[in-house]
Amino acid sequence: MSKVFAVAKWEYLERVKSKAFLIGLFLTPIIMVGMGILPSVFATQEDKETRAIGIIDRSGEVAREFAERMEERYTLPNGLPNYAVRPIAVGPTIDLGEAVRQANNMVASGQIEGYCIISGTSPADSVVEYRARSIGDFRVSVRMQETLKGIVAERKVLALGLDPKLLKELAINLDVHTVKLSKEGEKEESGFEKVFFSAFVFLMMMFFLIATSGQILVRSVIEEKSNRIVEVLVSSCSPTQLMAGKVIGLSGLAFTQLGFWTIIGVALTTQFGMDLINPGNALLLVLYFVLGYLFYAAIFIGAGSPLTTEQEAQQVNTYLVLLLVLPMMLALPAMKDPDALWLRVLTFIPFFTPTMMALRVPIQPPALWEVLLTVILMVLSIYVAMVAAGRVFRIAILSTGKSPKLGEILRWAKAG
Repeated sequence: MSKVFAVAKWEYLERVKSKAFLIGLFLTPIIMVGMGILPSVFATQEDKETRAIGIIDRSGEVAREFAERMEERYTLPNGLPNYAVRPIAVGPTIDLGEAVRQANNMVASGQIEGYCIISGTSPADSVVEYRARSIGDFRVSVRMQETLKGIVAERKVLALGLDPKLLKELAINLDVHTVKLSKEGEKEESGFEKVFFSAFVFLMMMFFLIATSGQILVRSVIEEKSNRIVEVLVSSCSPTQLMAGKVIGLSGLAFTQLGFWTIIGVALTTQFGMDLINPGNALLLVLYFVLGYLFYAAIFIGAGSPLTTEQEAQQVNTYLVLLLVLPMMLALPAMKDPDALWLRVLTFIPFFTPTMMALRVPIQPPALWEVLLTVILMVLSIYVAMVAAGRVFRIAILSTGKSPKLGEILRWAKAG
């Protein structure tokens, strides 16, 4: 064991002092936070200048009122209207084709950003279009839709002989408060965003750590094989000791990253008064993270040992990382139905057990028997994977020339 820990210590200290590790240690949480916050910040950023939009109203009934409401309802921080609505053509006798050509020229020359078309003779029966050079800002179309719906609704109320003020009285703002019930019948407050964010953060952390550590592990073996350093190493310790030392050293590196990111996460949640996940669930997720990492570390070292070039390593890493991408694609369906049969089946496949449990635990904790069975399954899978990886590693690290085929690698894994 002294030789195993000597290798582990060397692997850990060499990597932890590298610039790449230190940069990733701080850059990864910044990227993760940025991915979660910046899109919403940019999406809700207010305009700084008044935006000119046109309207072609064939009905001749809503252009004036539409312009007044858009300019009064939506304003800039300095008090000026957010939108300046310019009527381009109004009335049932207009030439719609000519009006559209005129509006297109105005957009091309920068006089207006876009324009709205009310093509029918009645606003209630019209197909409304919004045409613009850029339609990425959904706020414009949403605000136009809300304004036009308000105008049409008021006209229908007037046609029925009712007071339009009734619309405001009938409009009810109702917030639906979601509550998760535990098996004991106790109510535990839980918002969808909080639950989804907790599960997704765990998946992203597992993805980054396994992907980066796996690549380091594979490239380390390839580099030592190409430089013939491995021959010197195995003269001082056995291949099994060398492999175990590498796995322990890089596991320590990964858990250092995890611990650092956890401290940042706890500090942020405490600072902003957030409660992302139940502490008991957090411990369960950490357990699955450790088991999942050790399992994938064995897979990476077993798959990477026979490789001889960086190109081959990149291809193998890509295929293995795809197994971690799949749960991210299944996050939303899992949120919708955490007890779905397909989700429970994937939970008992070792390649997906850690990530599937990461989705299920924050939403609706599985039964105790499922937790115990999956933990036992992962421990057995890690043992089998480590033994197989050790056998492949023992033969492959000293092999040179053409890379062995899959059948030959499987025979190595089965060999005693």
